Amino acid sequence: MNDKLKNFSGNLEGDLFYDSLWRRIFATDASVYRTIPQAVAYPATVQDIKELISFARRNKTSLIPRTAGTSLAGQCVGEGIVVDVSKYFTKIIDLNVEKKTVKVQPGVIRDDLNRFLQAHDLFFGPNTSTSNRCMIGGMVGNNSSGTTSIKYGVTRDKVVEMKVLLSDGSEAVFSEITSEEFSNKLQLDSMEGEIYRKLYEELKPEVVRQQITAGFPKPEIHRRNTGYAVDELILAEVLGGNEEKINICKLLCGSEGTLAFTTEITLQLDELPPSNAVMIAAHFDSVEKCLQAVVPAMRHSLFTCEMMDKVILDCTKNSLKYKENRFFIEGDPAAILMLEIRATSQKELTNRTAELLKTLTDSGLAYALPVLRNDTIELAQELRKAGLGLLGNIVGDRKAVACIEDTAVAVEDLAAYISEFSKLMKNYGQEAVYYAHAGAGELHLRPILNLKKDEDVALFRKITEEVASLVKKYGGSMSGEHGDGRVRAEFIRFMIGDENYDLLKRVKHIFDPVNIFNPGKIIDAPPMDESLRYEPGRKEPEIKTLMDFSDSLGILRGVENCNGSGDCRKPAEAGGTMCPSYRATRNEKDTTRARANALREFLTHSNKPNRFDHEELKEVLDLCISCKGCKSECPSNVDMAAYKAEFQYQYNQVNGSSIRSRAFAFNAEMNKKTSKISPFSNFMFSNSLTASILKKTMGIAPQRSLPPLSRQTLSAYYRKNQRKIKDPIKTVYLFNDEFTNYLDSEVGVAAIKLLNGLNYEVKIIDHPESGRGFISKGFLKEAREVANKNIGIFTEIISEESPLLGLEPSAILSFRDEYLRLADDKAAAAQVSKNAFLLEEFFKKEVVAGNITANSFTSDKKRIKLHGHCHQKALSGIENTFVMLNLPENFEVTVIPSGCCGMAGSFGYEKEHYEVSMQIGEQTLFPAVRKASEETLIAAPGTSCRHQIFDGTGKKALHPVSIMAEALK
Repeated sequence: MNDKLKNFSGNLEGDLFYDSLWRRIFATDASVYRTIPQAVAYPATVQDIKELISFARRNKTSLIPRTAGTSLAGQCVGEGIVVDVSKYFTKIIDLNVEKKTVKVQPGVIRDDLNRFLQAHDLFFGPNTSTSNRCMIGGMVGNNSSGTTSIKYGVTRDKVVEMKVLLSDGSEAVFSEITSEEFSNKLQLDSMEGEIYRKLYEELKPEVVRQQITAGFPKPEIHRRNTGYAVDELILAEVLGGNEEKINICKLLCGSEGTLAFTTEITLQLDELPPSNAVMIAAHFDSVEKCLQAVVPAMRHSLFTCEMMDKVILDCTKNSLKYKENRFFIEGDPAAILMLEIRATSQKELTNRTAELLKTLTDSGLAYALPVLRNDTIELAQELRKAGLGLLGNIVGDRKAVACIEDTAVAVEDLAAYISEFSKLMKNYGQEAVYYAHAGAGELHLRPILNLKKDEDVALFRKITEEVASLVKKYGGSMSGEHGDGRVRAEFIRFMIGDENYDLLKRVKHIFDPVNIFNPGKIIDAPPMDESLRYEPGRKEPEIKTLMDFSDSLGILRGVENCNGSGDCRKPAEAGGTMCPSYRATRNEKDTTRARANALREFLTHSNKPNRFDHEELKEVLDLCISCKGCKSECPSNVDMAAYKAEFQYQYNQVNGSSIRSRAFAFNAEMNKKTSKISPFSNFMFSNSLTASILKKTMGIAPQRSLPPLSRQTLSAYYRKNQRKIKDPIKTVYLFNDEFTNYLDSEVGVAAIKLLNGLNYEVKIIDHPESGRGFISKGFLKEAREVANKNIGIFTEIISEESPLLGLEPSAILSFRDEYLRLADDKAAAAQVSKNAFLLEEFFKKEVVAGNITANSFTSDKKRIKLHGHCHQKALSGIENTFVMLNLPENFEVTVIPSGCCGMAGSFGYEKEHYEVSMQIGEQTLFPAVRKASEETLIAAPGTSCRHQIFDGTGKKALHPVSIMAEALK
């Protein structure tokens, strides 16, 4: 097949990959399944998709459509060619404000669409927890719903028209048509006409209509995806129903790419909801009480009615990103019901809030009713939306498994259904997870299982079988919004009966007689417990590492924490840092998810003595810039920067390291020597001839400027200018990192002047470098030696009263991050980490304590734009720097909503990475800096960031400490 694919690839304007790395990356989605595909295609045009359809027909293979790949039921997993439209099919084609419709390609991200529509006071209603990266094509394929379905309906309700490619490669447009237009369609001499004719033949008989009505879920359950939506089609007048028009889009929506390949989608939009909003976060001491409160609450006009249980809430306690969002939680609730009200006026909102509070109070079910307003609502919603990914944080092999997580029943049946469900789970010794869309009769219920064990795989099936029987008893749907896919398709026949299931098989054959579109989903699915991500009963390899990954029970289980939720695919417009390289290339290969998948694949299945010794791993990690965005922004806290450092170390043990890598790793030692002749060194760096020779020799991008050495090291300055402060507020130790000491000593001087001027005594003692260069290039033995020495030096002298302060985030924050994995003395490392801070963190604490006030600073007006360092954002928070810079009374500070600057230490210097580095900078940072007026100061704590800003915009950025030192009276 590879020869055929190689010959075929020239037919495509887009990309086709069939090597081992790409195939393994696409072997999984966000489900429990794993199947290695034949190839991965990124079609660039509709003609490319036609070519792929023709190739699949000729070679008896299949096409698996994919957008963000966040499906929970295995829809994107298969043996054929994965066709990913997320890279090139991303256009918003047309907006009709008058009709409130928009036409898009399937790769448009839901939140990107709504950002575009906001200027027109419109939005697309269905709102999934993955809305910042999920795409419209995937939402149509799964008939997604999300939090707003009780007010705005599901995706099927919003699809007006679909342009598709049929299995013979012909184009068809499906939209709402009258009975007369339907009759005209029956006359078409094409596959489209054949589809209309055969659907009419199948669905027109009254006996079939009765059979569908009797077998399908209750119609009042709005969120239902059971097989193909023939129960929606028979409502049309032409098929014996009462609705004047018929739209085949209702059938295609929720069909999971098994009937046709979608190229354009026209959506019905809604006006933006009222801006006045309140959320009541009702707290309950039991899940039962929470569910009993749903029916009375739903009598009010709610915009959302969402639930979180204790398991989800407890996961957020340990999340770096989400623990601050717990501000509204009182006590230790077993469940929280989040009830959102909106109104056009404040008076109406007040009245509606009072009415809902009265209902909840009168019920006597809730023990606390905090009321959230304005921005705090979004913080609470982000906490709930994070639930799915946070479940991946459970340490070890037991995980919350998606199989019965999408059941939906009528709202009136929900409490009784859950009561029976809970008893069923207790019989299996399970404490299930309950969260999501209570107001729509759907909770995402998950058993916690270890699918590496045969006995738990057996439970996986038994629990699903029993829950299917329970759902059928209540006339519910096994899938409310996540789709049938692989995990539930096996049960469709049981849920709707043999006659209805055979009907669905014939519908599939009508559209796809040669079975090329996503086979094995919905119809003729393999058993739910086959092709799992892990092989049950297999002895998992023990991977020895230099760094300590015991917090995740080893590096392999660390990468296995990635559950495929795809948070690393969110675009720059969605905020945050993760994942800079993906944002530049739009290739799945450059996501944190792909890197975790590749590490899991090769570490698990390698036959080599050193399981890290694979070129594929080197390739997939090449564009990882170790920003640490995933450490805080990934709900599963996948720490790819640490995994990359370990990979580089292990890989280098077999393959050695390049001269350039050694030069960057030992840069501090080189700077120590050349700083003694800094004028000569700086001449060599700045002279065009000598600089070009240096760059060419070292593989540095010719466009880069080389950073000059400081004329005087910070160590030398301190020895000459050390001051004894009389009655200091505190004595602090300044960590003289290798960047500040040799390249930015003026920043260190400013820090000393600032702290001395505020009556703090500053001490600098002899200590090694931070080891950042060693860590970034995988020289972990050297990094460990440095970490041990620094911990040994500082463990006895720093304390809460005499902390260790640093200026370069990537250096000082090593004490709180990598040192904990590298150090021999874990207890000492942990103790030191508690008292090692960025200077800005210390500054903020002292402001809160009243030791530093605005009186010490100028009243001059200044405008400042602040760009935060990635490590700072991941491990500390940019708000500390923001507070510090805002202290002078007339300083106006705005935070640039940028991710990574793109330099990332040595990454941006390396010639093969220069283009990607600058693309990352251009996403948000460079445009914001260029827009700033000449008088506006650009602040950036990171030395690499300041260098990147200069190379990308020509503007000089300042360390925030330098600005504050200059502002002292």
